Formats: sequence, C-alpha cells, structure tokens
Amino acid sequence: MMLIEILEQVLNGLLAGAYYLLIALGLTLIFSLGGLVNLAHGAFYALGAYFAVKLADALGFSGALVVSPLAVAAGVVGGLWYLLRRTPFGRVVRAGVQNPDMVAALGISLSPYMASVVALAVALAALAGVLLAPITGVHPAMGAEILTASFVVVVIGGLGSFWGVVWAAMIVGVVRGLTVYFFPPAAEASMYLLMVLVLLFRPRGLFGERIQRFE
Repeated sequence: MMLIEILEQVLNGLLAGAYYLLIALGLTLIFSLGGLVNLAHGAFYALGAYFAVKLADALGFSGALVVSPLAVAAGVVGGLWYLLRRTPFGRVVRAGVQNPDMVAALGISLSPYMASVVALAVALAALAGVLLAPITGVHPAMGAEILTASFVVVVIGGLGSFWGVVWAAMIVGVVRGLTVYFFPPAAEASMYLLMVLVLLFRPRGLFGERIQRFE
C-alpha cells in the first residue's frame, strides 16, 4: 500500500512538473533569444485562466483551451507592437538599441521571428493557466505563485537550456510530490532546497553554460 501511495505522489509530481514546464519553457525561450527575464510571465498564466473562465460558458472547456492561449498571445504581441511602434517610449527604446540596426543592415529582419517567439512563450503560459484553473482555482495571486516555481525550474535547469528546463521541471515536481507524502510542511520549501543544493555543486544549473566567474 505504501508503495502505491508513493507511486501516486510521483505521478502527481510529474503532472505538476508538466505545468511548471509550460511556464518555464516560455521564460527560457524569451531569455535565450531576447536576453530578457520576463517578470510578467505569471500574469500571462493568470490571464489564460481568467479568459478560460469567461469563455468556457460559450465555448466549453475544450474551446477555451484553444481560444484562450491564442487570445492572450495575440493581445500581448499586439500590445507590445503598439507600445514599441506607436508611442514615445517605443521610439526611445529603438533609438537606444544598436544590434537590430546592425542586423537589418545585413538584410535580416528579426521582428517577425521575435514576435513569433514571444507569442509562443505567452501562449504556453496561458495554456498552463487554462489547464490549472479547474484544479487550483482562479485568483489574483495565482500568477505570482507559479512564476516563483517556474524561476526555480529555470535556475535549476540552467538559463537558456531547453533540456535543462525539461529535466528540472520533472525533478522539481517529483521532489515536491514526495515531500508532500513524507513531510507535508516542507513541500513548498523542498524546491528551494533543491535549487540551493544544485547551485552549490553546479552554479550554472544542470545544463546551463559554464560561468567562468563561479567555476
């Protein structure tokens, strides 16, 4: 019986890890290709959940599962385009960036490519929000809660590493699931302890690039 219960917690942990992975993949995509740490990513997750609640009555859960991530991604990309192209703030940002101009001089445009990456990252976060909404409920703080766990996953896996994030998400989920079974009060702290242990022995994370300053 105990073995069955442990296996159940492992499976629950893998499921939780899959949700962490959806958020963390978006974070690492934007960081890898744009060099930005997106602190608003949790908000996209929450928006996906809120959109799903509103759309579910008209479209059903399956319809909301498709439409909500697409709507959030389109809204975010459209908003960024307007901010950067149609406002004084956007003109200041463009004036201070040199690399895109250098790339454009070579006949290469990164704008559609980066927009696609941002849209994919946002859609993944919103999809996680839709999937988790029936399980955790929808509330204003949900974005901050999942964002913290996702940052832990990214740090453990290694900044910019796709496979590092995949492995880290699964490991974090399983560790948390087993901790829930053996010592529930430490469930939330377990992922942070795991992060500390990984960084002590591997400052770059599991699959991150080597950081000469620390190694």
